Amino acid sequence: MTQIFWKRFICLGVMLGSLASSAWGQLGPMGGRDTSFTVRKSYLQEKKYHPEITLADSALPTGVRVRRNIIYSTPVAGRNLLLDVYAPTTHAGKPLSAILMVHGGGWRSGDRSHNNTLAGQLAAKGFVAIPVEYRLSTEALYPAAVHDLKAAIRWMRANARAYNIDPKHMAILGFSAGGQLAALIGSTNGKVAFEGSGGHANESSDVQAIVDIDGVLAFIHPESGEGDDSRSTSAATYWFGYGKAQKPELWYEASALTHIDAHTPPILFLNSSVERMHGGRDDLIAKLKPFGTYSEVHTFEGAPHTFMFFNPWFTPTLTYITDFLHKVWQF
Repeated sequence: MTQIFWKRFICLGVMLGSLASSAWGQLGPMGGRDTSFTVRKSYLQEKKYHPEITLADSALPTGVRVRRNIIYSTPVAGRNLLLDVYAPTTHAGKPLSAILMVHGGGWRSGDRSHNNTLAGQLAAKGFVAIPVEYRLSTEALYPAAVHDLKAAIRWMRANARAYNIDPKHMAILGFSAGGQLAALIGSTNGKVAFEGSGGHANESSDVQAIVDIDGVLAFIHPESGEGDDSRSTSAATYWFGYGKAQKPELWYEASALTHIDAHTPPILFLNSSVERMHGGRDDLIAKLKPFGTYSEVHTFEGAPHTFMFFNPWFTPTLTYITDFLHKVWQF
């Protein structure tokens, strides 16, 4: 690994909200909103190493409408969780495949608006695209975020007719921490222990496809960089509330690799050149094979972790996603 890459890893860790290490045995929610990770900050940082990059065009495509700030769950009194719905203004009258979109930010930062540009383009391609917020580690520890996202999928099914969603063709997509969550949500299809109580209990939270954009697949794994608290408390340690040596069962439980079975849907992996960001991927693919579950990997050589937000990687990212979903859903 080059010295430049290591410097960028350190900068990225700061942006994703790693704080000074704590002597506490258990870390709890800190309160307040961590705004350390933004697309703009990442762009300015990566521009130093990739002067040719540009931000993907955020203009809403023609023929796409947006409904914003829709409440999908109230997990605790006074806390409304929101999502936005991007959809084509015209369609052939049949329900459309839908994609729940999970933002990154180290489980403690980030915002659903980071997915707005990609959501607009996916809607222009004929999908219903739904950027969603979830409780971050400053507000609630694992598994609150998992419960929230499962609730969002149940909301999508409960409101399928109102938003022209095909409940048989629903995917979850995430970047970085959102990619980890997307893989975990999909790999726990049908597992009641992960549901939570976020509403619409009679609906299924199953998804029929996963798109993991540079999200880790196994926390306790030789390829994973999460959980090194020697210099500062890692983002994952803040999310779990315990270091991986203190409560390894939590770290295993939150790893998609732990849950692969016949109910796991097809998975698309889109990866940067930062190998630790997809730790456990190849082992997960190997576990899928006995079940005949399709997977696909595309790696952007030399690309930074946040490649999906920038040209020249944004358009091929969009193409890989749409082609994958068309292939696995055969339309």
